[in-house]
Amino acid sequence: MSRWDYSYTQNRELSWLKFNERVLEEAEDLFVPLLERLKFISIFTSNLDEFYMVRCGSLYDLSIIDDKYLDNKTGLNAQDQLEAIYDRTKYLYKNRDDVFDSLNQLLKDEGIVDLEFSDLTNDEMKFVNKYFFDFIFPVLSPQVIDVQHPFPHMLNKSLNVMLLLKNQSETLYGLIPIPSSLPKIVYMPENKNRFILLEKIIYEYAGEVFSNYKVKFKTVVSVTRNADIVLSNSNLDDDEDYRGYMKKILKKRTRLAPIRLEFYKYSDSKLTKFLCEKLNIKKNQAFLSNTPLEMSYVFDLYSHVKDVNEYIFNKLSFTPFNPKIPDTVKESSIISQLKKKDFLFNYPYDSIEPFLRLLKEAANDENVISVKITIYRLARSSSVIKYLLEARENGKDVTVIIELRARFDEANNIHYAGLLQEAGCTVLYGFEDYKLHSKICLITRRDRNKIQYITQLGTGNYNEKTVKLYTDMSFITTDKVIGEDAMLFFKNMAISNINGD
Repeated sequence: MSRWDYSYTQNRELSWLKFNERVLEEAEDLFVPLLERLKFISIFTSNLDEFYMVRCGSLYDLSIIDDKYLDNKTGLNAQDQLEAIYDRTKYLYKNRDDVFDSLNQLLKDEGIVDLEFSDLTNDEMKFVNKYFFDFIFPVLSPQVIDVQHPFPHMLNKSLNVMLLLKNQSETLYGLIPIPSSLPKIVYMPENKNRFILLEKIIYEYAGEVFSNYKVKFKTVVSVTRNADIVLSNSNLDDDEDYRGYMKKILKKRTRLAPIRLEFYKYSDSKLTKFLCEKLNIKKNQAFLSNTPLEMSYVFDLYSHVKDVNEYIFNKLSFTPFNPKIPDTVKESSIISQLKKKDFLFNYPYDSIEPFLRLLKEAANDENVISVKITIYRLARSSSVIKYLLEARENGKDVTVIIELRARFDEANNIHYAGLLQEAGCTVLYGFEDYKLHSKICLITRRDRNKIQYITQLGTGNYNEKTVKLYTDMSFITTDKVIGEDAMLFFKNMAISNINGD
């Protein structure tokens, strides 16, 4: 077969879009409860956002710096792949809009109403009007765009109301960034299953913000920026630590090149041309969506419905599944049980609680000498960090290899790395050309004048939240050979001996 025959392979990026389309198909499945179907639209949207930030960002960089690059599966260069992605995205937006509209109607029939202004009752209109002027208007930062007010930097994935404005002598543009500090959803006081999105309120009252102009057109826009940052230790200042360097990198991410422009419900050819010129993107990188551009509000809505109407929530969601602690695990000390047998846990069916109990026991066991662990992703409020800090407070040697480059969890890991360092833990950051995905925890303790190793090996993260969602394995053993191997792993990581020589 000729090496130029691409008929048996497919492009990685277009294949990924097909995968995400299957996520959207879950939102069309009649056997999936309505609120769960809405969550699948949100997951599809966040997946696509990350795809544009990372994969399209990487292709964008390649299109600039390597004009000889060709995809070895299809023979397409970087720009060809981007064009194919933009074309396919239009189809996906249309599909998402159809599914979203259908779901909204079905949810409305169940009493959960995503309101437009035309849907508001007189009392609801009074409430929203008061809410806007009392809570929203004071924190807005509007701007006209003219010679004295240059085009502002639009943060990555931020929502903004943009307007075409008319005064006596000219037409100009206006912008209202939608504050991220405000709740994304405003619930009606008389019926808390009726709600309106924040961007719809600000859109409606945009004319009040620019009261000295005539509004000719308005819409909600969002810019997606390249977030695929190349990290290099050579860029570190001599007096700068890696954590500080990563903080600067995260700030830089919000300022990188635009890769996509989105309009919510309404677009205008003049405004589109203006924004494309200012953002240095092509028209085929601009998309119109009848689905909200930022869909994370769905998870807040999901929790809200659960709190205010348990009957409707149970009807429209999956029956909650609670992971179990296997019968083989007793309520007594985990460490004492491990002396007799190993444990193998299958998440999410088994609970992570036994592993957390092990960490807590180790933190307070006078015979424990050290705790070593690798970390990639953690929950926002992590019991793992709590017990590691507790171990350090109790005089244990605590070593943590934390991957600061865990995509879009960097800020969380930087925060935890700071807490651990300030507590006196040894914190390591991995290597320039590698990401540390290994999930290893090693507890070393004295047992009758001998060294005992307790080793945990896993396929998933030490994240109490996602461990309830993803299928993973966790093996905990006192096997001496495995323990010694884990000990050598941590030693080699500490001295940057990645080949284990």
